[in-house]
Amino acid sequence: MKGPLFYSKILLFGEYGIIKDSKGLSIPYNFYNGALKSDKNLSGSAKTSNETLANLLDYLRSMDTSLVTFNLEAMDKDISNGMYFDSSIPQGYGVGSSGALVAAIYDKYAHEKITVLENLTREKLLTLKAIFSEMESFFHGKSSGLDPLNSYLSLPILINSKDHIEATGIPSQNASGKGAVFLLDSGIIGETAPMVQIFMHKMKQEGFRKMLKNQFIKHTDACVEDFLKGDLKSLFQNTKQLSKIVFNHFKPMIPKKFHQIWQAGIESNSYYLKLCGSGGGGYILGFTEDIRKAQKALSDYKLEVVYNF
Repeated sequence: MKGPLFYSKILLFGEYGIIKDSKGLSIPYNFYNGALKSDKNLSGSAKTSNETLANLLDYLRSMDTSLVTFNLEAMDKDISNGMYFDSSIPQGYGVGSSGALVAAIYDKYAHEKITVLENLTREKLLTLKAIFSEMESFFHGKSSGLDPLNSYLSLPILINSKDHIEATGIPSQNASGKGAVFLLDSGIIGETAPMVQIFMHKMKQEGFRKMLKNQFIKHTDACVEDFLKGDLKSLFQNTKQLSKIVFNHFKPMIPKKFHQIWQAGIESNSYYLKLCGSGGGGYILGFTEDIRKAQKALSDYKLEVVYNF
């Protein structure tokens, strides 16, 4: 047995902000993917994955059936026959490893599933997001449902607000363009739950809430609009502001050894860094007007280009 492939994703803009109704933009990242497979003789990561699926099955049994129902008997049987999620998506890197798994399980076992071939109305997208949010909570304790949604549809998703999401088109890449979005490997595995806890704790402070609304969300929304319009001049101005705000107010989410290069990017204008997902490790997202310049400045690190301007 081998199921269809589900891809990783990158939340370009909206990390933390979407919890408080900022805009967000999430795009599929086809470099990594995963699929359900079966093997009678499981070992290593395949065995671990099979055990995770057994725990997920128990969790799905307790899920609200008015939202979605699954063929749990079939899933139980497949798990007993050695089903696992074979994935190249790095875990704890902010590129949606659990999201792809959730999408694969929904695709295979959900009754009356909503498919990408249908007319995807706002209602259908919100229903899918609600289902995925509930399913992915098994992994993180609290999930927006966006990662699985992106992985399941394999389309860029524009988040206008909590109740207004839509599949969107993004400007086509310029293969010979100097500007780029890139991933920087921190070499550290990040965990979502502790980072979200830090954020929720900060939200108790009035000053932090004010900053989030008046600065962080303002620049996040502007970045989303600039990116979709292809207004690069304004995009880089807003990304620089965002990078500064994150550096000043989200420091616990930035691994210590990256504080210096984060600041160096802002001061030199060679590149601007931002969180990829919840932070704490995994990938860091970078934006640059000149990828060669950024590669030179960050020659000690591993860079992966995601998108060219």
